[in-house]
Amino acid sequence: MTKYKFTVVVETDEDGLYVATCPIIQGCYTQGATYKEAMRNIKDAIKLHMDARKELGEPIPIETAVEEVELIEQATPSQA
Repeated sequence: MTKYKFTVVVETDEDGLYVATCPIIQGCYTQGATYKEAMRNIKDAIKLHMDARKELGEPIPIETAVEEVELIEQATPSQA
């Protein structure tokens, strides 16, 4: 049994739906009415994508590093 870990990004769209993407797997995205539903759906989407890659003999993408970047926006004089 092989264990894989993938980064997932969850955002809300203009309609309030949660949109989940897996950046390392191009075109792998889904949505849900709740965060929990979006996460459940993205796990299914990743599994289906991996199954298709295996069937086609394509490699499973492996993330080599995941970093978070934090930026602090300074208020401009007009915003203060």
